[in-house]
Amino acid sequence: MTATLPAPARAVPERAAGFGRIEELVTLRNRIDAEIALEVRAAAQREVEARLEEVAAGLVDVERVEAGIVAQVALAAQVSPTRARRLLHLARDLHAGLDSVRELFAAGRLDQARVAAIVRAAAHLDHGERAEVDRRLTVHDLPTLGLRRVGDVARTIAATVAPERFVERARAARRERHVSIRPAEDGMAVLRAYLPAEQAIACLAALRRAVVEQWVAPEPVTRPRGQLMADTLVERLTGQDASVAAQVEIQVLVPVESLLDEGAPLPAEIPGFGPSDLLSEAQCVGWRRLVTRDGIVVGGDSRRRAYTGVLADLIRARDRGRCTEPHCDAPIQHLDHRERWADGGPTSLDNGRGACAFHNLIREQPGWSLDRGATVTPAGRRYPLRQ
Repeated sequence: MTATLPAPARAVPERAAGFGRIEELVTLRNRIDAEIALEVRAAAQREVEARLEEVAAGLVDVERVEAGIVAQVALAAQVSPTRARRLLHLARDLHAGLDSVRELFAAGRLDQARVAAIVRAAAHLDHGERAEVDRRLTVHDLPTLGLRRVGDVARTIAATVAPERFVERARAARRERHVSIRPAEDGMAVLRAYLPAEQAIACLAALRRAVVEQWVAPEPVTRPRGQLMADTLVERLTGQDASVAAQVEIQVLVPVESLLDEGAPLPAEIPGFGPSDLLSEAQCVGWRRLVTRDGIVVGGDSRRRAYTGVLADLIRARDRGRCTEPHCDAPIQHLDHRERWADGGPTSLDNGRGACAFHNLIREQPGWSLDRGATVTPAGRRYPLRQ
């Protein structure tokens, strides 16, 4: 009987070198993120200094100055305004008592996500209290802790350092409870509820009880646990069976190629939620079909009576329900003239664009403009709009 020997393994030093290279690149990435934060802070300081006289004279408030800085950071860093604001606050707060954390960040030992978790945990504290949190964090080996653990440790220390501030922060968080929605792949969406922990647990427990009730009922169970919970949520919120038509109108972008050739591999699209081939008339009370060619809305029809604001619907659909500013994925809240109405710009499909509230209001600040399809910042930088 002949034994088969395994193929010789690669030399251990060669294998270890590959993982060592990954570690080096991660450290380099963290250092670059730290340098970006440093540059963001320096740029923000220059912008504030340039507008100090306006603020002192009451010509512009601090919030508008910050919004202008956030908008410019977002364009330069190629991120959304929300992420830019977080980056700005991170860059600012790292120099407000968190010296040890900043040193670990600059050395590449902490990544931006962990640093941001610490900054958020101490955001409600003053400089001295943050310095105490920073000192107590040094007894922990932060680079070895996971992201969630780093945040938990920082929040626990912050609560110990300033318990009264922590209580007020918790109360403020409860006042911020809300429900939101964001698109997911394949025609799906994520409905998110930001609730006090006890309320969220109670909601989940109620859905689980509904599943148990289905299991013990005499009728056969044909849906898995997750579907039962999701369908129960829809039924209890809408008051109707999940399989019955929803009381909404849905816009669907249909490529003209698909109308001419049933075999064309071009899916329909729900503006703001991406491609979908699951939508049918049975799933909504009304749906409006908007015809596209090469991604541009060229016409449309409706399965229900037309109403005022068709042009606005066309613009929202053409822009896929998302702000047209670079790197911004926020839902359209305002419809804006590319060429201002005051400057003779027509109210037409070509001259219209969808924008989030932030970017529409930023454009009205001094120094901001739209020029030949590009956003121009007060610093003179040009950023083409998303087509």
